[in-house]
Amino acid sequence: MKNNSINFKRQVTIKLADVKLQSALSRLQSRFVEGRAAVISEISDFEETRTAAAAIRDRVLNDLEHWLMHFEQQATARGAIVHWAETGADVNRIVAEIAVQHGVRTAAKSKSMVSEECGLNDALELAGVTVMETDLGEYILQLAHEAPSHIVAPVVHKNKEEISDLFAEKHQLPRKTGIAELCREAREILRPAFLNADMGISGANFLVAETGSALIVTNEGNGRLVTTLPRVHVAITGIEKVVPTLEDVTTLLRLLPRSATGQSITNYVSVLTGNKNKDDHDGPEHFHIILLDNGRSSLVGSEMQEMLRCIRCGACMNHCPVYQNIGGHAYGWVYPGPMGSILTPLLGGLEKSPDLPNASTLCGACAVVCPVKIPLPDLLRKLREKQMERGMKSRRETFMLKAWAWLALHPPVYALATKFGVRAMSLLGGKNKLLHTLPGASGWTDGRDFPAPEGLTFREIYQRRNRQ
Repeated sequence: MKNNSINFKRQVTIKLADVKLQSALSRLQSRFVEGRAAVISEISDFEETRTAAAAIRDRVLNDLEHWLMHFEQQATARGAIVHWAETGADVNRIVAEIAVQHGVRTAAKSKSMVSEECGLNDALELAGVTVMETDLGEYILQLAHEAPSHIVAPVVHKNKEEISDLFAEKHQLPRKTGIAELCREAREILRPAFLNADMGISGANFLVAETGSALIVTNEGNGRLVTTLPRVHVAITGIEKVVPTLEDVTTLLRLLPRSATGQSITNYVSVLTGNKNKDDHDGPEHFHIILLDNGRSSLVGSEMQEMLRCIRCGACMNHCPVYQNIGGHAYGWVYPGPMGSILTPLLGGLEKSPDLPNASTLCGACAVVCPVKIPLPDLLRKLREKQMERGMKSRRETFMLKAWAWLALHPPVYALATKFGVRAMSLLGGKNKLLHTLPGASGWTDGRDFPAPEGLTFREIYQRRNRQ
C-alpha cells in the first residue's frame, strides 16, 4: 500500500467535513470503548496480566533472533517452509513464486494487515492470480477499491446504506437493506471462492516458537476455511509476532479480544501447525510461512523497541480523540491511530510522515488501554525530538519552542511573562471571555474559540495559598 501520510493535514480537513464519516465514527464509542470497559472487569488481575503480557513481549524482543531461529526449526520439522523477506517487495515476489511453483490461478485471502503493508493483492493480480478477500469487511473494501480505515474493523467508515448500494451495483442483484440479508448475499458470493481456491493466504496474530505454529484469531469462519481447504496455505506476518510458548499465548489471548472488540474470546482461535498428514481429513498439502522485516529489525535494541510489543488490537485508536474525529484514512497508510503515528514514520521514514508524530494530544488514553503497556505518548515525544534534531520543524515552531525553553530556564522572567500574558488575554477576550484567534495557534482557533484565562496565574495562586 502506498504511503500517502505526507498529505495528512489536507486529509484531516476533508475528513472533519465528512458528515457520513463523523456519524460512522460515533459508533466506535458504544461498540469498542464501552465493550472493552465491560469485559475487562471479568479479569480480577487485569493490570497484572497486562504486566505479564508486556514481559512476554520484551522477553522475545530482547533475544529476537534466538526465538525466530527456534520457531523456524520447529516449523520446518513439522513440514512447513519458512521464508524470510526483507521488504514488502520480497514478500510479493515470494508469494508469486509459490503461486507459479504450485500452478495457482486463484487465491482466497483472510484478513492480513501485513499483506496490506506489502500491497500483495495488486502484485498477485499482475502475476495472473485472482485474489478474493473473504473477510466481510475486507471484501466490501475490495469491491469499493478502498483501503481499511481500522486494523480490526476495516470498514468502520461505511454505513449500511453505502454497503447496500455497493452490493447492488457490483453483484447486479436487487438491493437489500437488512444486515442479515447483506451477510447472506456476501456468503453466497464468497462460498465458491473457498471451494475453488488453489491458495489460501492469511496473516498470523502470533507465531509459537515452542511448536512452530502460526496462530490466528477471527470472528468469521473464513479464516479457518482459507487455511484448511486450499491445497496451498501461505501465512504472512512480521518478525516481531513470535512468542516463546503456547502458555505465553494464552496470557496474550486473555487481553487481545477484550482490548480489540470487547469480547471475552473471539469465535475462532486456530493454531496452524505444519502441512496435511496422510491421516488428516483437511489441511493444506503445502504450508509456507513468510516472515517480514520491512524495517522492524532496525527497531530492536533502539529506544523505539517497545513499539514492537504491539499485538494489533486497535484499542489505542478506539480511545484516541484524534482518530475518533478523523478516522483511519487520513493517516495515509496501513496503520492509523497512535500506533500508526509511530509505526508509519519508523517503517516508512520520518521525512515521509512529518505530521504523524504531532497527530496526538498526548492525553495518554492510548497508553492506559494498551494491553502490552506500550508507552505510546513517550514514543511520540521521541519522534518529535528527532524532528527537532533533524531540523524538520518550521521556523515559527522552532522559535516558539526555544523561546519557551528560555523562559522556563529563567523563572523570574517566566513568572512576569505569564502574569502579563494572562492579563492581556483576559482583556482581549472581552465581555464573552473568548479569544477568536491567537498568534501562532491558528490550528486551535480556526475551528473553535479559545476561552480567555481569568483571574490569577497558577504561580500566583500557589504563592498566595502558601502565605495563608
